[in-house]
Amino acid sequence: MNSIVSILPYLQIIFSVLLIAGVLLQRSEAALGSAFGEDTWSSVHHSRRGAERALFIATIVLAVLYAVSAALAVIWK
Repeated sequence: MNSIVSILPYLQIIFSVLLIAGVLLQRSEAALGSAFGEDTWSSVHHSRRGAERALFIATIVLAVLYAVSAALAVIWK
């Protein structure tokens, strides 16, 4: 149990860096133009396929892992 507590901060750093990279690598269809009311019809009906879908799912998994590690850090301290 003590070894897990000592490794947890390093895991959180790794998860956070990977999570930031995953978010930044995703393609953004909602550019600045949509904030000013331009029609973004093509982005509404966009389905993820292939590597884009895998990156999306990996980002969700990393976010969950980061949240769990943060909750464990709070509980075990």
